[in-house]
Amino acid sequence: MPFWGELIVGVVILIGLVGTVVPVLPGPLLVVAAIVVWALFVGGWAWGVVAVAVVFTVVAMVTKYVAAERSMTRSGISRRTVMIGGLVGIVGFFVIPVIGLPLGFVAGAFGAEYVETRDLQRGWRGAVAATKAAGLAVLIELAAALFAASAWLIGAIAL
Repeated sequence: MPFWGELIVGVVILIGLVGTVVPVLPGPLLVVAAIVVWALFVGGWAWGVVAVAVVFTVVAMVTKYVAAERSMTRSGISRRTVMIGGLVGIVGFFVIPVIGLPLGFVAGAFGAEYVETRDLQRGWRGAVAATKAAGLAVLIELAAALFAASAWLIGAIAL
């Protein structure tokens, strides 16, 4: 693959990494897709790099749900709180682009816990716990995307 082709793949991977943190794009999937396109052009051992990237991504997708569930269970918040926070966050994203998602998520999680308990402190603790669980999930996804990107970089240099 010519240098400019690998440069384009690298830029798409970088966009995927940003999309992992800023929830506009499906970050890890974009990283894997860019690596697959690279492997289509390079062939051979590049498919081993794709396999490594896919394994990192799949493991992260499973792990993030397990870790977030444990975090929520320890904090005593329900799945309903996180789901309502997520839905309000999605609406917030369209009302106030980009920053509306986290603001809506916190407001929705707070509202859900407050309605359930009628206690402002418990509502706030629920919002904080839901935010921590969501943050943990993002960190796990980011780590997987970074490992996949590193595998590609090593493969691109070696091949």
